[in-house]
Amino acid sequence: MRINELNKSEKKILSIEDISRILSVEKDSAKVSANRYVKQGLLLRIKKNFYITPEKFKQLDEIEIFQTANLLQTPSYISLSTALMYYNISTQQQQNVIESVALKRSRLLKVNETAFRYFIVSKEFYSGFILNENFFIASPAKAFADVVYLSSIGKYDCDFNAIDFRKLNRTEVDTFLKNTNPRTIKYWEKLCVSYKI
Repeated sequence: MRINELNKSEKKILSIEDISRILSVEKDSAKVSANRYVKQGLLLRIKKNFYITPEKFKQLDEIEIFQTANLLQTPSYISLSTALMYYNISTQQQQNVIESVALKRSRLLKVNETAFRYFIVSKEFYSGFILNENFFIASPAKAFADVVYLSSIGKYDCDFNAIDFRKLNRTEVDTFLKNTNPRTIKYWEKLCVSYKI
């Protein structure tokens, strides 16, 4: 079966152009083949014109999963509990859930058993992230600032008891939150008192 040729490719995420080249067919035929393979469960659609085989998706490491999250919705960056776990700041375990902050829309995308959650923030608050290992991720302080901001407006639930506040720089968090809104700042001040930050 020709799907085996896609599995043998060194690239894990394949564009329509990649599929066209590997199968030696025209681009339109590659699209038809890709759609057929998706219906048969032999390919997973990552986003329009990007695919991966189920076998290769299972082999993705953490960095590749984060890169996939960036690709699924652009622009976006890894943040919230996912980033805090990555930095060993939180012990809040979220099995097969990758959280990101996005500029365009909030959404939930599922690829196999993995859920990619995107939370929208305003353009003014879309900052504080870095390019690391070819994926965008919030700095520790910004990941936590995103948690505080979204929690304060009722868009996110966080177990603050799972946070190691000793690993956070309060001044940096203050800097990110100062231009949000009075509700978020008050929420942050209460957290500082409750957890002696």
